[in-house]
Amino acid sequence: MRSVTTLGDSQRGQLNSFAERLGEQQQAGTRQLADSQRERLAAFESRLLQLTSTLEAQLEKLRQENAARLEAMRQTVDEKLQSTLEKRLGESFSQVSERLEAVYKGLGEMQQLATGVGDLKRVLTNVKSRGTWGEVQLGQLLADVLTPEQYGRNVAVNPAGAERVEFAIRLPGPVEGGEPVWLPVDAKFPKEDYERLLAASEVGDSEGVEQAVRALEQRVLAEAKGIAERYLAPPHTTDFAILYLPTEGLYAEVTRRVGLGERIQREQRVVVAGPNTFSALLNSLQMGFRTLAIQQRSGEVWQVLGAVKAEFGRFGDTLDKVKKKLQEASNHMDAVDRRTRVMTRTLRDVEALPSASLLALPDDDQAVDDS
Repeated sequence: MRSVTTLGDSQRGQLNSFAERLGEQQQAGTRQLADSQRERLAAFESRLLQLTSTLEAQLEKLRQENAARLEAMRQTVDEKLQSTLEKRLGESFSQVSERLEAVYKGLGEMQQLATGVGDLKRVLTNVKSRGTWGEVQLGQLLADVLTPEQYGRNVAVNPAGAERVEFAIRLPGPVEGGEPVWLPVDAKFPKEDYERLLAASEVGDSEGVEQAVRALEQRVLAEAKGIAERYLAPPHTTDFAILYLPTEGLYAEVTRRVGLGERIQREQRVVVAGPNTFSALLNSLQMGFRTLAIQQRSGEVWQVLGAVKAEFGRFGDTLDKVKKKLQEASNHMDAVDRRTRVMTRTLRDVEALPSASLLALPDDDQAVDDS
């Protein structure tokens, strides 16, 4: 029993000793591990500091490079913006200058137009000037369509009177080569009555419109009557005359009145015409003049054709003579061709002939027979 106790104490002592050694070894390992960890941590901190320093240096370099690039880009953009701005400003100033010049030019034209309108207003206000304006327009229409020989200005159409019409169209008379027949044409412009009609129409004054219409009708009838009395003198003139109204609006108002044109034509033998209708009438007369000229010159055409026919006969005789001459020339060419063949044969056979045969060449007929 005592031995067992001694053995237990011995084992307990061994265990305690082992535990102490194990604790010491554990403490030593722990200290060694802690030292190793501290060394590794210090090395990591050192590398981290180096990496941080390197990264900061690279970031600083990158920042400087970016700043330099941004500065270069800013300068480039500033230069381009400056050049573009200067170019655009120059173009804008140029356009503004051109437009201002156009505006000044337009203002000058407007001033000229205003002056012209004022002159036209003064012309239209004066009765004599209005008549002159109508005459100028009428004369221009006649000059555009007819030749100077086909109409006259200030013509005394009635030999028995002293009245002269502004214009008259020259028509062929009944006797060829005799006196012409004149078609009187007179321009009238009842401006006051027409303007009163327009003013009443604009404000919707039906009573004023009716009064202006009656006044315009009476004025046109009076003008047509005066033309018929002064200028119609058959057979020196046609049995009708033309009353020319220089504006299409005035002509439309006259023709709009039902029966007015027919009444003037029936009672006064005067035809009312505006610029367009008068131009159509002149074109029709011009076609008639051309047809008449063709008819009058048909005899001359036949004479020319007769002369051409006689000349063509002489031309045929000349062709026959030329044909004979050509035939003779052809015969001569055939003779020359035969002679050439004879000379060619003689030259080809010269080596085979004796020298005596070279004294003379055969004549043409003999050469032809031999061939």
